Amino acid sequence: MRQQKVTVMDMGNRRRTTRSGLTGRQLLVAQAAVVGSLVAALFVRELPGILREVRIYRMTGGLRAGHRYP
Repeated sequence: MRQQKVTVMDMGNRRRTTRSGLTGRQLLVAQAAVVGSLVAALFVRELPGILREVRIYRMTGGLRAGHRYP
C-alpha cells in the first residue's frame, strides 16, 4: 500500500478511497425484503377473512349455483 505524506494544508482536501454505506443492489434487496415481509404480514392478518369468504362461497354452490343467489 502506498503511503501519502499529509501536511496540515491539504488535510481537509483528502478524499476517502473506501466507500461506506450500501450499494444500490444491497439497498434494492433490503427494500424487497421489507416489502415482502409487509405483504406476508398483511396476508397472514387477512387469512381468516379469506377462509371465511371461501367457505361461504362453497356453501352457496360456487359457480354451480347459477342464478339462485343474486
